Amino acid sequence: MNRQEILDSLNPAQASAAGTHEGPVLVLAGAGTGKTRVITYRIACMLADGILPEQILGLTFTNKAAREMRERLAQLVSEREAKAVTLGTFHSFCISILRKYIGKLGFIGGFSVADESDQQGIFKQALGECGCNYEGFPAAKAFAVISNWKNHLHTPESALNAAGNDFEATVAHVYEKYRDLMETQNLIDFDDMLLLVWRLFNEHPEVLELYRERFRYLLVDEYQDTNAAQFALVKMLSGDRCNLCVVGDDDQSIYSWRGADVGNILDFPKIFPGTKVVKLEQNYRSQPAILHAANAIIGTGSRRHDKKLWSAFAEGGKPKMSVLDRDENEASFIADLISARKSERPELKYRDFAVLYRSNQLSRQLEQSLRIAGIPYRLVGGQQFYARREIKDAVAYLKLLCNFRDDQSLLRILTAPPRGIGPKAVTELKRRRAEQHIPMFVSLKDESFISSLSSKAQGELRSMLKAFADAEREFATPGNLTGKAIRFLDAVGYSGGLQKIYKDIKDTEKRRDNVNEFINAVAQFENKRETPPKLEEYLESFALLEENDKVEENTPDDDAVTLSSIHASKGLEYPVVFIIAMERGIFPHERALEENGYEEELRLFYVAVTRAKEELYLTRARTRLNRGMVRPALPSPFLELLNSEVAEAVEAESLVKSADDDAVRRAFEECIKLMNG
Repeated sequence: MNRQEILDSLNPAQASAAGTHEGPVLVLAGAGTGKTRVITYRIACMLADGILPEQILGLTFTNKAAREMRERLAQLVSEREAKAVTLGTFHSFCISILRKYIGKLGFIGGFSVADESDQQGIFKQALGECGCNYEGFPAAKAFAVISNWKNHLHTPESALNAAGNDFEATVAHVYEKYRDLMETQNLIDFDDMLLLVWRLFNEHPEVLELYRERFRYLLVDEYQDTNAAQFALVKMLSGDRCNLCVVGDDDQSIYSWRGADVGNILDFPKIFPGTKVVKLEQNYRSQPAILHAANAIIGTGSRRHDKKLWSAFAEGGKPKMSVLDRDENEASFIADLISARKSERPELKYRDFAVLYRSNQLSRQLEQSLRIAGIPYRLVGGQQFYARREIKDAVAYLKLLCNFRDDQSLLRILTAPPRGIGPKAVTELKRRRAEQHIPMFVSLKDESFISSLSSKAQGELRSMLKAFADAEREFATPGNLTGKAIRFLDAVGYSGGLQKIYKDIKDTEKRRDNVNEFINAVAQFENKRETPPKLEEYLESFALLEENDKVEENTPDDDAVTLSSIHASKGLEYPVVFIIAMERGIFPHERALEENGYEEELRLFYVAVTRAKEELYLTRARTRLNRGMVRPALPSPFLELLNSEVAEAVEAESLVKSADDDAVRRAFEECIKLMNG
């Protein structure tokens, strides 16, 4: 496609955004306005204008978004050009930089990415060494403070200077110890990826200049979700050239608890003078009646870029608000109404329905009612596959194989399966680490340590060490990761030792099936690669799995109602949406209101409403079970934003009854037709 063909495929606002390549551009993309389409067509237009694909960098927040962009781009340009454009998450981009240059920051050789359990183990050790592991010390709060400091580009030293009270000063010392322990094991965590690249660019400007010269055109998706570190990196990379296009919607900024700063998108034109602002307001998802409600909600926000969604679709029915006596009645009503709407509209499948809620615990009553009604459902936010113990154990073996300094992985696999290496031996390994400053894996191979074990433990340990040595040689050559992983997990005794860990035969079989599925994941990763990959590359992709990447949309073969928190539903859409528990203290959330978070809660409500394509139902209960007691529930103040012009109050019973009556009528008419031949 040439430039004109590309632009002719877009509406005027989209074309304006896609056709402007020089200088700063802010694209305010309202919900359902074709954000991804604009980004991919913009890249295609740049390529049509002669810009080299290697000069384009697109940053996203999920791997899923990056994959979707590349797939769409491949439909517009040649396969070679699509592959040559760099598209990925902030974290994957940063980790690719660190793989090349982390040595400049004092790291030795390769590094591993610590998962949540690794972080907690090292943090607990840091607390102990700082004398903060006593009962009553708010460890979770301290860990959150450190994460926030990292997202605001504070090192332990600058955090100590910025500490505003004694607690923060104490946490700054814990932060320093935590960092030192991580570096000793050649580990970094998720927050470190951004902080370390920022440090690298500041301390080694020649590296920053290399990336500025390579990537002359920068695009950022979901810009409203950027934190201070991401903003700083974007500003550094854009440089004086500032060919920077950011796409986002301040009305959908709902992640301040993760460090996102809505000010980054609100103040973009001030920060980057000469910014061209393009508003995308035509919605291609929802019927106008739903958009009227969404506009009424978000229009009350006090600080936002002014925009108003509209649609060329037929008007459709207004959102409906219903009140039930109790929370269990609310759940039963939703189950009944799903059945009724499916009966009334045969084209609807279960996957076309979604029930959204502010807090995950609200799903319990819904699950019970749907099970009773025989309605299949999928719960977003349950235990993830990769969080299972047996998967984390398998991954720990592979991580240790790539980084023998990784003490956390070693401690995890020593007893999975049991090898006769008890607490006394583990204490000795920790003592040697503290006194001799050597990795535990080195001590594990020391003959003096091995001889201190029982003869049975000595045999098992020597067998495990031999398996590691053999695998290290085998994995030195890229490719065939699947076969190598199978042989390695067998050789170290993990695959065959699951029975020793879980005892119960049925449980063991289930865990073994999960490990086999993990091997399938390795195979899928390998099959998608054009060149034979290294084990480090697979572990890197595994570490970069983000929460949003784990939320998969229903497929035609997965016909189930979606139950989801509103946060997890962002970016998804459904023909019929229910938003439940529209009650004061639940939505908006009481804690958010205490922390002056009304505006973000309002944006969260807007996100929930704009998930609906055709039908929207808002429900609340007059009483709700709370800590074992039935308590009165007051209506959410958000409901006051929806007057009779944009929504209608409807008796719950009438919704189900009218739908049932229509179904009976249609069945009767069908019967008459059959009788008449």
